[in-house]
Amino acid sequence: MSNHPKLALTGATGFVGTTLLTHLTAAGWHVRALYRPRKGRVPPNLPGVEWLPGDLEDDAALDALVADTRAIIHCAGAVRGVSRADFDRINEHGARRVAQAAARQKEMPRFLLISSLAARVPELSHYAASKWRGECAVKAAAENLRWTVLRPPAVFGPGDREMLPLFLSMARGFAPLPAGGRRCFSLIYVEDLAAAVVKWLAADTGYGETFELDDGCPGGYDWESVLDIAGRVLRDGAPVRRLPIPVAMLNFAALLNVWGARLFGYAPMLTPGKVREITHPDWVCNGENFTRVIGWHPEFRLERGLARTFGKNTKNTEK
Repeated sequence: MSNHPKLALTGATGFVGTTLLTHLTAAGWHVRALYRPRKGRVPPNLPGVEWLPGDLEDDAALDALVADTRAIIHCAGAVRGVSRADFDRINEHGARRVAQAAARQKEMPRFLLISSLAARVPELSHYAASKWRGECAVKAAAENLRWTVLRPPAVFGPGDREMLPLFLSMARGFAPLPAGGRRCFSLIYVEDLAAAVVKWLAADTGYGETFELDDGCPGGYDWESVLDIAGRVLRDGAPVRRLPIPVAMLNFAALLNVWGARLFGYAPMLTPGKVREITHPDWVCNGENFTRVIGWHPEFRLERGLARTFGKNTKNTEK
């Protein structure tokens, strides 16, 4: 194992991070993974993975995390919260601390920030703004830091807690969706995102650039096309009924959620900012520039990714 190249990974216990671990170790990397210690929490014993206790506010732990590594993958992120501070603590300040830890190394490792397409429109929400500020923090950490930023769109796959509940509803034949005009968006399957990271590591280029990446579907998707695909894959061709939810009702529910979160101390997903995100008309992106520079090609469009997620067979697999 000592002969394998080392890299540091944050967010290793999350949805994307667990898939990254599998792909990175399969590619021959020794992964030093940060995890937050909690009572009774024991990280899994995985070949090629060295677990390091600590958090993004612990500079000593971050220095130990990145020491003698060739690359850093900063995947940790906060997706739930009410206030700006709820998101900035991880998405901005955490990104800055990890990048500064990289800058303190005698031989500075390469740095990959997995951000979000939401950073493209930071005025929409505290989450979107925190992702944009995190990108700025990494870029400003050191003049000679070899950074790359990835902005994936909505990521789906096994273990997802954001998109998966909606797909489960579709499998039952109905889809509660915001009412209103046509909204277009890109998607990416979690294994394609992990493969993109491995390809970036192998290519050793693309520094000083911010890349969007998607599943290669031209023009992305709208909800009608998603419902059609879900019906074919999840319901053997039976239709999925759209249940339109008025945006005013979503906003009211979001406000109730915020009040409840402040009263009971939980981190909500549905907030007014999240409503603005999900009703934004254009989340379409294009990964052609990343493909040109890095050489990565997506393998899973929505049909094939859904089939893999739900353990279905489909003859019409897309490339």
